[in-house]
Amino acid sequence: MIALRRITVSAVPLLAASLLAGCGAEVEGAADAKKVKVNRCGQEVEYTTPQRAVVYEGGSADKMFSLGLTKHVHGYVLPPANPPVKQSPWAAEYAKTTFLSSDLLNRELVVKAKADFVVAGWNSGFSDRRGITPAILDGLKIQSFMHSESCFNYPGHPLRVTPFEGLFTDLERLGQIFGVEDRARALVAGYRKRVDAVKAQAPKGEPVPVFLYDSGTDKPFSAGSQVPPNDIIRFSGGRNIFGNLDARWTEVGWEAVVKAAPEVVIILDYGDKPAKDKIKFLKENPATAKVPAVVKNRFYVLNYNEAISSPRNIDGLEGFAKYLRELPR
Repeated sequence: MIALRRITVSAVPLLAASLLAGCGAEVEGAADAKKVKVNRCGQEVEYTTPQRAVVYEGGSADKMFSLGLTKHVHGYVLPPANPPVKQSPWAAEYAKTTFLSSDLLNRELVVKAKADFVVAGWNSGFSDRRGITPAILDGLKIQSFMHSESCFNYPGHPLRVTPFEGLFTDLERLGQIFGVEDRARALVAGYRKRVDAVKAQAPKGEPVPVFLYDSGTDKPFSAGSQVPPNDIIRFSGGRNIFGNLDARWTEVGWEAVVKAAPEVVIILDYGDKPAKDKIKFLKENPATAKVPAVVKNRFYVLNYNEAISSPRNIDGLEGFAKYLRELPR
């Protein structure tokens, strides 16, 4: 799974995103960097305006780029599961930074890059097992920022937010850290309007049961209530069949999938197994061959960076909502 998706995104959101990233934000320079206290997974942390950020995965990079902070990003780490950066609305911004590694995030890489700021999620970047945690980086005098949505997994569960609210919180907090609060507020306000527009157009009546298939053959990996696809599904007028699970990405059982009788399957597109292969498996798997969504060939492919915490969650929401609205009722 996400440690670890194909739609047509409307030109307007992409153009807006490109313009926002391209114009650049007025940010404190190294000479007049300021200090500000910002919450990090339940802990108040004092930040000095970063000048040399390292970002892990597309979601982290896109949050920075969407705020016009490209010049503060030294480089990015992109594991193989991530789609090519040329597919990103911020492809031009990636080109202005340095590709550091296709490995998992690790302390040696960050130190070698002379980073003064690291952006990642808990377990999907920061990790006790790999020896790179905010506490360890604090000891090295390297600042860090964790995606609010991922704080659900952080020891002690210090922060709980719904996934889209986590995205908005991150943009606002990054805005504080870099002194671009007005830009962050405007960006979040625009995203909220797009979410509200989707909600207003959602089909009426009983929500459509939806199963997100991430991976797995013996047992499927799917999305619980604490990851962006749950909000994408429910805001669009659907019901995540595993939305009652108080979890992020989680292993479930085929029996539960069959019992829930999903009318739509979202295929998470990432890694070395194409979406078409996952669809083929579901059609040939005796446990799922007669599930309504499979019988009716109702598959929707969601891009990896639309499913992890990222500004592209909004694109994923709009694409899936359009798909649901156009289904025969």
